[in-house]
Formats: sequence, C-alpha cells, structure tokens
Amino acid sequence: MTRQPSFYIPHGGGPCFFMPDPQGNWTSMAEFLRSLPARLPEPPMAILVVSGHWETEGFAFTGAETPALLFDYYGFPQHTYELRFDAPGAPDLASEAARLLREAGFAAGLDSQRGYDHGVFVPLKVSWPEAEVPVVEMSLDRSLDPALHLAAGKALAPLRDQGVLILGSGMSFHNMRGYGNPASTAPSQTFDAWLTAAATSDAEARAAALARWAEAPAGRFSHPREEHLLPLMVAAGASDEAGEKVYSDLVLGTAISAFQFN
Repeated sequence: MTRQPSFYIPHGGGPCFFMPDPQGNWTSMAEFLRSLPARLPEPPMAILVVSGHWETEGFAFTGAETPALLFDYYGFPQHTYELRFDAPGAPDLASEAARLLREAGFAAGLDSQRGYDHGVFVPLKVSWPEAEVPVVEMSLDRSLDPALHLAAGKALAPLRDQGVLILGSGMSFHNMRGYGNPASTAPSQTFDAWLTAAATSDAEARAAALARWAEAPAGRFSHPREEHLLPLMVAAGASDEAGEKVYSDLVLGTAISAFQFN
C-alpha cells in the first residue's frame, strides 16, 4: 500500500462553494480542492480530517458509522442547510487513531454522537462529491498548544502507511475583521511568507518554527485565535519531509495558502 501524503487545506467561509459567487472570490480555492484526488498516489482508504471547528479536552474522533452533518454556520441561504454529504464513517480507524495517541501519552477517545462540521463536509464535498471515501473527523485539543498538536501528528503518522489521507482543515489567515479590508493585505502576505518558509523547511526546523508561530511577524494579526492554524500542526507533524506550497491566492484581499507533506 502506497503511503498517503498529508495536507493543510483551506475550507473557505461557511458554505461558500455552494452559493453564487459572481466576483469569483472562491473560484481558485474550489479548483484547488477539486484537484486533491489527482494529487494522491492512489485513492485513499479513508480520510482523517482535523477541523478547526471542534475542540475537546484531549483529542476526540467521530466514532459513528454514518455521522450526520453539523450545519455550524449562520445567516446563509436555506439551501445551504440542506446540503448532503453522505460519506460513511470509519469507527475502526477512529479507534486506531485514538489508540495511537493514547500510546504516545495523549488523552484520546471516540464520540459516537458527533457529526461532521463544515470544516469537514464543505471542502470534502468539493473534493469528493460522491462521498465514497470513509471519513473520520478529529478534534483539536482545547489547550491549543502548537507543540502538542505537532506531536499528535507525529503519533498519527503510521496511518499514512495504511492508506489514510490526513487533512488539516482550516485557513492560513483567519482574522474575521480582516477579510475584505485592504489594510489586511500586506500583513497577511507578511505572515504567509513566514508560514511558507516554516512549512517548507526540514521537519526539525519546521516543528521549532511552528511551535513559536505566535512570535511570527503579523502572526497574531493573522490569527487572533489559533484554531484555524492548528490543523496545520497535525498535518505537518505527520511528516518527516519538507512541505510544499500547493496553493496560494489572495482571497478577500488576504493571502491564503495550502501545503502538502509527503
């Protein structure tokens, strides 16, 4: 079985890919998400998605056979609350992932009631519209400790050799007041340049840099709260190889990037 890569991907804003977009704000991001299956060495056996929209004490994994959808966005057109993404769950994968984390010293368990939030089903509905690949969602630890999430990614790395695609789903710039503000462009680009240099460094240098991301230029401006950045730590921690930037664009006037780790 061929080892799968890991990725840090942007998941857009709410259900943005399923609404009219006359200005094309989300066009390039949607094209990137559609390209994900072709970037893989073979179809994945399952997908493990770390979402910036689920935080727990310790780590948790969706354990249901058929997780429901959590429409955890507000004020959008009615049809976006009727979207379908019927990907099966993978309780065995969830149990294995939790076991790997516990063996590495982390608190981890399954939540059989939790459904897929929009950090999971929105981008995956673009990438795998047939929803044919089993999916498990993973939470962030409520501490939001970057080193902890890097180490969790390292503990989960063996799953890649079992055909599991690990996706960190967030946004590399996530200052809600900054989107659409011309004054945000320059600082977002400054942080993006730092993040690119960090993510594409060798594994040791990358981990050291990402653990101190808050000290990066424009780091706290780009992420007043870091829940949308931390999925990167899990994806990066799951690889010993230098990362590659595979997507970059100005979205709502802010620099947004995605990274692949082989």
